[in-house]
Amino acid sequence: MIEKPAPLSVNQVSIRRGFWAERQAVNRQRTIPAIYRQLEETGRLKAWSLQRTHPIPKDRGTVYMFWDSDTGKWLESVAYSLATHPDDALQSLADELIDAVAGAQQADGYLNTYFPVLAADAKWTNLRDWHEMYNAGHLIEAAVAYSQATGKDKLLAVLSRFADHIDATFGPDDGQARGYPGHPELELALVKLYRHSGERRYLDLANYFINERGQAPHYFDIEAAERGEKREDFWAQTYRYCQAHAPIREHTEATGHAVRACYLYAGIADVALETGDAELLDVSRRLWDDLTQHQMYVTGGLGPAHSNEGFTFAYDMPTETAYAETCASIALAFWAQRMFHLDPDSRYIDVMERAIYNGSLAGLSHDGETFFYANPLASYPRVNPYSRWSGITTDEHYRRQPWFFCPCCPPNISRLIAGIGEYLYSQMGDRVYAHLYQDSTASLKVAGGAVQLEQRTDYPWRGDIDFTIRCEQPRDFELALRLPDWCAEYSLSLNGAAVDVDKQRGYLVLGRSWSDGDRVSLCLSMPVERVLPHPDIRQAAGQLALQRGPLVYCLEEADNGGRLANVAIPPAAEFSASFDDDLLGGASVIQGKALRSEANGDSPALYRYQRGAEQTPAEFEFKAVPYYLWANREPGEMRVWMRSS
Repeated sequence: MIEKPAPLSVNQVSIRRGFWAERQAVNRQRTIPAIYRQLEETGRLKAWSLQRTHPIPKDRGTVYMFWDSDTGKWLESVAYSLATHPDDALQSLADELIDAVAGAQQADGYLNTYFPVLAADAKWTNLRDWHEMYNAGHLIEAAVAYSQATGKDKLLAVLSRFADHIDATFGPDDGQARGYPGHPELELALVKLYRHSGERRYLDLANYFINERGQAPHYFDIEAAERGEKREDFWAQTYRYCQAHAPIREHTEATGHAVRACYLYAGIADVALETGDAELLDVSRRLWDDLTQHQMYVTGGLGPAHSNEGFTFAYDMPTETAYAETCASIALAFWAQRMFHLDPDSRYIDVMERAIYNGSLAGLSHDGETFFYANPLASYPRVNPYSRWSGITTDEHYRRQPWFFCPCCPPNISRLIAGIGEYLYSQMGDRVYAHLYQDSTASLKVAGGAVQLEQRTDYPWRGDIDFTIRCEQPRDFELALRLPDWCAEYSLSLNGAAVDVDKQRGYLVLGRSWSDGDRVSLCLSMPVERVLPHPDIRQAAGQLALQRGPLVYCLEEADNGGRLANVAIPPAAEFSASFDDDLLGGASVIQGKALRSEANGDSPALYRYQRGAEQTPAEFEFKAVPYYLWANREPGEMRVWMRSS
């Protein structure tokens, strides 16, 4: 009996065909090797020898401080991949890197490639800006994943020692510094380490970090003073940037850097679940409601502003210049999954699905070797939505890049795809929740025995999902099937006979004594939906977006010609959906009638007077493709929101 809700692990879910099987194959064959090459070419792998062979530019030195996190995320992606698709060569490559990581550990347990070589006296002197704890978090996540996937605990031992060093250094006791991460991530990693090891001190440390954050006297002020700096010297000018402007229990809205925020909120949800802290549950719900009701793009993207890589104010959602960092959508998915386990309701999984299929997956090219950092909802020539770290040298069209000066997104999307099996199911006692629909087989113990759930579907292209129960003896348990928020009509049958069950917090719950071969069929209607924005989203006023199933769609110049800003969808327009085998390996597309205004004709005038009858907009057949697939063909314009004429 499972006392708390928990996801099935990647080891329990086998994905052999369909949407995510294809994406995982590309990840194994192209993305993981591509990232490793970049880690090697940029010196990140050699850095574990603690020997620097090239100078570090003074104006970019701080970026080298979070190199270690890239290693951590790559190793975590490898771990999930090995769990589902064993590969001796890949495991040997990872083991070699793990040996190098172990060799870099200091006698006291400290682990970092920057400070021991370049700033030994500066360790732990700037938690606000430097990324020692952030690095530790990603390495801990990798260590837990690698232990679970391979049974090898060398990396786990190394990172447990590092966690012990952090636990001895920071806390409320005499002789400890009352610090906490400037860039949250370590909090959720420590909970993972606690769950894997059973060592309560790791959970207690995560709990301390969360509750100490923003307390007075402010630790970031204290450490700044010790460095000879003043609070007003902080470039962001406010601790809202790092969610440390007030104690966590006083927070009322999502603020600051979007990735930091969602990693922190995921850690809060984890701690609330493990400790039973009802007040932290209330905080989590409050922040969730603010973010999803006021600050989330239709793609599941987060953060409109480049200045802070994050949030501004309610309903501020520019399209061409949307920041919407890939990592932010991924972090939102992490938080959403944890919110479900804290407060089982489909509304969290609805957002998780939106963020994964759209805002996250758009960050990776179809061939698996180039990446987006920012994910705009409209793209036009000479509008670069992201220039700070992008490495983009052209001012023409925004395109995915093979790497970034700050490459947090590439290994992040890789580990999400490699571990996608962990997001399909959860178990709570004798109830099994099916969240995401994917052709797969899940193996679990429920009602005292072994059960397999065989799921067959072509989701997200079709809404037909069939489950077959496999068990040697009858088992009494509940199967809870998520009814997505985008689905208005559905049908459900058991062994070929229609059944009508109550919806419980967004799930269709079937409870019975299951026998081997029992079959459940769920059919989700997937019409093309018009999505309308809240009237306070000024940048999308009078416009609509198209969605089918979990996928948000967009227009690209490759299919529709240019000047997409002049395209309007008539209110009475009818849409059709079909599967296009020739579109990047096959994908569903949407077609219908639209209008395009060319009122200026060939006139070079920047403005004109309206006199007499206007030129009638030209009608044409538009074609919309899934947003996550945009920018995989020839460069051109793109647009999610379209005028509603």
